[in-house]
Amino acid sequence: MSQQQLDKLLAIFDKQPPLGSMSLEDERKNLDEGGARFKVPEDVVMEPVDVDGVPGEFLIAPGAADDKVVLYLHGGGYAIGSIKSHRYLMQNISRHSGAKTLGIDYRLAPENPFPAALEDATKAYRWLLSQGYKPENIAIGGDSAGGGLTLATLVNLRSEGDPLPAAGVLISPWTDMTGEAEAVKTRVDVDPMVKPEGLFSLGAKYLNGEDPKNVLASPVFASMNGLPPLCIHVGGREILYDDAITVANKARQEGVEVELLDEPDLFHVWHAFAPMLDEGQQAVEKIGAFLAARLG
Repeated sequence: MSQQQLDKLLAIFDKQPPLGSMSLEDERKNLDEGGARFKVPEDVVMEPVDVDGVPGEFLIAPGAADDKVVLYLHGGGYAIGSIKSHRYLMQNISRHSGAKTLGIDYRLAPENPFPAALEDATKAYRWLLSQGYKPENIAIGGDSAGGGLTLATLVNLRSEGDPLPAAGVLISPWTDMTGEAEAVKTRVDVDPMVKPEGLFSLGAKYLNGEDPKNVLASPVFASMNGLPPLCIHVGGREILYDDAITVANKARQEGVEVELLDEPDLFHVWHAFAPMLDEGQQAVEKIGAFLAARLG
């Protein structure tokens, strides 16, 4: 563990306004500006694309195969976040997986509540198929709410009979929107980034009265049977710790291949801080290796 790097980041987090303490407009601006502090390297091609009506962007690192792609669903509680906030992380995954990354600006709540994000993610996967990408050359991944959305999209595709992608990547996934998981209570004092009040206030905007146990909103309650291999990363300081571990255990019990990285000292989506934290870069490289072994 790079303690000096970790301490520096924790000090930065301590000065940040808590999630949910600002207006939604300011929350969105804050996350976009935060993500943009890490500049995308000049050797990465950024290619805007219309994904059947959903704004998208391919990020193509050197050496990425033209026929392999990771559909990436950003985090942000279903109400904030964008391609802009997650560009560095997406290009980093492209760089280490040997595949292009496709980020999408799926519709956000409260303007577009459940199931808008799920509809857009499902549409984006089907668009990739229509463009000639083969299921075995596609993976779906995401962080936080985007990790939960990744799993929900896989469940939805399975339920609707679509050919499934080669793999799923869940980074610190938010898979249980009930707020009843034990870690939400027991780890609140050690989580430096996410507090229940802010997170679940965003969740309420997305649910808009929908049952939080709906498996397409909280896929922790879904059957995992028949899903593709899953790569799941979670930090021990997260209030969403149980969201990841429960999915990993359940998927394994139902015969799904799971590669789990459980980092006891780390925090929510530490991968996004790869330029400042060695463990963040190492985690992205592990995701890249997982994807490279399963795509095509």
